[in-house]
Amino acid sequence: MSISDQPPSPPIPRSRESTLKGIKEQTLDLYARQGANRPIGVFDSGIGGLTVVRALMERLPYENIVYFGDTARVPYGVKSVETITHFTTQIAQFLLEKDVKLLVIACNTMAAVAAQVVKNLSPVPVLDVIDAGAVSARGGKKIGVIGTPTTINSNAYARAIHDYSPDSRIHSQACALFVPLVEEGWLDHEVTRLTVQDYLKPLLAEHIDTLVLGCTHYPLLKPLLREVVGDEVALVDSAEAMAEQVARLLGEKQLANPGPAQPRYDFYVTDVPLRFQTIGERFLGRSLNNVHLVKW
Repeated sequence: MSISDQPPSPPIPRSRESTLKGIKEQTLDLYARQGANRPIGVFDSGIGGLTVVRALMERLPYENIVYFGDTARVPYGVKSVETITHFTTQIAQFLLEKDVKLLVIACNTMAAVAAQVVKNLSPVPVLDVIDAGAVSARGGKKIGVIGTPTTINSNAYARAIHDYSPDSRIHSQACALFVPLVEEGWLDHEVTRLTVQDYLKPLLAEHIDTLVLGCTHYPLLKPLLREVVGDEVALVDSAEAMAEQVARLLGEKQLANPGPAQPRYDFYVTDVPLRFQTIGERFLGRSLNNVHLVKW
């Protein structure tokens, strides 16, 4: 009898179908759990992205994290688009080789210039702080955005916010002195207070209802910013917004690390690891270990 003449195979018993379905589900669950143990990759042009890491540690206490800060080549804001894109993709590829399950662009300059390039090359999801901040600001009608001159001049926040909230009015203010004041540790210094008041005066004159902190250094100034703007203005912390986006995405992809093992945090820098560790502990609010020097 030829193959075509053979009687059709008997149907798979329901019990066997259930068994096969169970095996498939167990396999997918095993794959998800294996993927869940992979770290989250976070990167920044320097140290500011550690506020994102801190928010992730607090929101997702079981997640392993690999951080990269390009301390040898910071600041990025004075560099060309081509150079920023090259550095950004180089770092993204480094983290992808660490088998990360997700990439987080924690630098506003990188996000403004090269987020789409990273998304095009990455086999894993990519999130960036500008989009996270824009999503969280969409309830505002009169939205103020503060950031470094490079970020403000890129208009990246205004475009992103308008994508989610086209009827909102946006008022931007560059705050060039905030980053050095934060890195100096002058978080509640009178000089910092006067600087904040001066920078925010034009935004408060516009009667903003929302203020987006468009730089990852700025969350350390939140108590002072709150004092100056008052309780009526909503503060959008892009670090906290990013942590919420990451939590939501990991849940949707079934990639959240269930724990309860102690997470591992690794930090890679390209220069002055001791300075990074010293200032970084102020950003994290905890001790900072496992700092590795990368020489390119």
